Amino acid sequence: MVTLSPGILLIADPFLKDPNFARTVILLCEHQEKGSFGFVINKLFDQHLDALIPDVLMNNIPVYFGGPVQIDTIHFIHQLPDLITGGAEVIPGVYWGGRFETVVELINKGMLDLKKIKFFIGYSGWTGGQLEDELKEKSWITSASSPSLIFEPKEEQIWQQSLKNLGSNFAMMANFPIDPSLN
Repeated sequence: MVTLSPGILLIADPFLKDPNFARTVILLCEHQEKGSFGFVINKLFDQHLDALIPDVLMNNIPVYFGGPVQIDTIHFIHQLPDLITGGAEVIPGVYWGGRFETVVELINKGMLDLKKIKFFIGYSGWTGGQLEDELKEKSWITSASSPSLIFEPKEEQIWQQSLKNLGSNFAMMANFPIDPSLN
């Protein structure tokens, strides 16, 4: 098991029933004694960015359901530190946050590579010790992350690919049915 730290992926166990997290992959952005937070990177939200932020003039920019905490907030991760300042590096080359006004301005001017930024509504959060307890309960499988997986354009493949990246023992889990009793 990988030690909890920023940049780690939390891959939902195939049998995790919580509808917020079933078959999800979370990028952990912060982990401290007092708590942790991250974003679900593979669950699309049902609205686009322009519907949530009226200042955004470009249509059809996807937004992901980052988690069930503070679903009235927008967050983002990106690979554009030269354009978007103020972000915190989560893993080499991947940043959380930055100046949102700059992001909107760059989108509206058509100057942002949308393959290098991901938007989230809400986030996933844990109080101190809660995530460790969930790991002991085997709700999550941990893995190192990579920019190519985090920014994978086919979000429906991220969960399975995350398991396959862990080797053959985990790769077979990628094909487990959601409800084995129906097998």
